[in-house]
This record gives sequence, C-alpha cells and structure tokens, in this order.
Amino acid sequence: METHVVIMAGGIGSRFWPMSTPQYPKQFIDVMGVGRTMIQLTFDRFCKGEGAICTPDRLWVVTSASYVDIVREQLPEVPAGNILAEPAARNTAPCIAYASWKIASRTDSANIVVTPSDALVLDVTEYRRVIREALACTAGSKSIVTVGIKPTRPETGYGYVEAPAGPAEIRKVSSFKEKPDLETARRYVSSADFLWNAGIFVWNLSSIMCAIRAYAPQIAAVMDNMASHFGQADELSAIEELFPTCEKISIDYAVMEKSPDILTIPGDFGWSDLGTWGSLWTNLHRDSDGNAVVSDGEVRLYECRDCVVHLSGDRLTVLQGLDDCIVAQKDGRLLICKKDQEQRIKDFSK
Repeated sequence: METHVVIMAGGIGSRFWPMSTPQYPKQFIDVMGVGRTMIQLTFDRFCKGEGAICTPDRLWVVTSASYVDIVREQLPEVPAGNILAEPAARNTAPCIAYASWKIASRTDSANIVVTPSDALVLDVTEYRRVIREALACTAGSKSIVTVGIKPTRPETGYGYVEAPAGPAEIRKVSSFKEKPDLETARRYVSSADFLWNAGIFVWNLSSIMCAIRAYAPQIAAVMDNMASHFGQADELSAIEELFPTCEKISIDYAVMEKSPDILTIPGDFGWSDLGTWGSLWTNLHRDSDGNAVVSDGEVRLYECRDCVVHLSGDRLTVLQGLDDCIVAQKDGRLLICKKDQEQRIKDFSK
C-alpha cells in the first residue's frame, strides 16, 4: 500500500507577530535559524534522505489560496497539482476531506499521514519510527491512529488524549480532553494514561473516507460534488463555489471524538508546536545568560537575561539591560515586550 502525506499549511501564525503575519505566516519562516522554513523541515522529515516515508509526488499540501505561490517557491519538489488551495478557511475537517478525496481520485488504496506544517521535531529518526509503526497498524485495519506526545510538563495550552497504558505500544483511546486548567494538567502529567494531542493522524484512505461519510455527512456530500469536477476545466471554479459551503469544524470534533476505532501511539521525539515565543525560546540554543538569538546580522547583548531575539535584515543590533523579553523585528515592525505578556501580542498587532 503506497503512503501519502498531507501537510496542513493554512494557519496565519498570529501569535508570532511581527515575525509572522497573515500575509507571510510562521510555517513559511526560518523560525529556528537553521536555513529551512518550518514547512521545509516538515517536508524533509517525510521525503529527504535514507528512511524517507514517501516520495514528493505523494506529498500533498493544503493551504490558503493566498499562500499557494509561497508553497510552490519553498517546495519546488512537490507537483503543482498536489498543492490544494482552500478558497476559505473551514478548519481541519474540510481540509483533510479535500486532500482525501483528491488522493482517492488518483488511487483506490493508500495509507495517509496528516501533519501540521509548523511543528518542531528534534529527533527525526524516532519520529519516522513512530510514524512507520502507525502506518503498519492502519495498513491492515480500519483503525485511526493519532500520535500522542509524552508530556514533559503540565501544559494548559494543549488538548490531551486519554489512553490507558498497557504492554502494547499502540493503545486504545478512551477519550479526548479539552485544554485543561493547571491543576488538571498536573493530574494528567502525573499519570501515564495521558498524552498531548499533537494533531498528527495516520489512517488508510478507506477508513478516513468512511468515517467522514458516517460522522460528517455534510462535508462528504460537498466533497462528492467537488470530486465530480476534478480534472475538468471547471475544477477551480467549482472548488471556489463549493468548498466554502463545508461546515467549519475540526477533525477532532467531526470524527475523532465520535469514532470507536481510535488508537494512539506515544511519541517522544522532541516535539513542540512552537505556538508561543516562550516555546521558541525553550527550543532554541541559549547562551550562558539564557538568551536565544536568531538574526541575519550581528547581535550584541549586554546585561541581558533569558531573552528571545528574532531579527531580520543584516544589521548590527545592540541590546542592554533586558530581562525575560521578546525582541522581534521584521519588515519595519519592531516588538519589545516581556515574555510573560506575550498573550497580548494579538492586541499589539492590531
């Protein structure tokens, strides 16, 4: 059974302003300062080097229509026909359904991995091992497998998967939990039965299409209508008309919380969704004073502690006397604020 990979790349990255903007969001930026953007690193995990999961012709990107040209520029290996433009943001269930029906127009049988475009994975070898174990499971069953992350702290910003631990690596999911308060998160972390929900899914084509038909029939009906136009002269206009009529709902609510056939496989491969400046600071290299710097130019720090500095442009920057601050600059916009105030960044950017 051939393996396909679907990268979801429609987010606007508003929490990383001014580095990330709705016009050029985080997934298309070299956030880590390694010479590859987040979506390129995601592509590399699946398609590059020995042990690759799939070939570029079986990798799909679902993104906003306004980002298609950026995807083509950053992932030239991916065929243009595998870059699927959403004319409107309808959350992850229609996104995944669109990719699934497109894959079905090419093949009758496929194993599929669905992943966000902007997460960080430090141990690619272990990541690939976990994905292969999940693919082996779904190749011969109707099960849906979600990759759960072994929690390292009582995180209130993630949803959780409850799956009682046992001798087998792949476990049965008993429930999905919303983002908890701190006390509940501490209880989850103290138990081996709870994992972070990373939004990484593995299933075969038949399983996900059947599940969407069963639990999200309105979306399935729209997809059937769209699919009748695939490969036709009016394909793009039909998608522009039909896709926005899909119910706006996540795959978690549409399918995962309703299906009885959900499994999870724990992952411990240095994962982070890099959803905040604080999480970026945690995952970047830091100097002896706790400062993390990503910049095209020279940065000199004096009496600065525990700051995250992310600057574009080849210029000298000198900072003095800052503690626990975010310093970010791009395209004429400069942000300097305390790390513990970053929840206000959306308001600052308005």
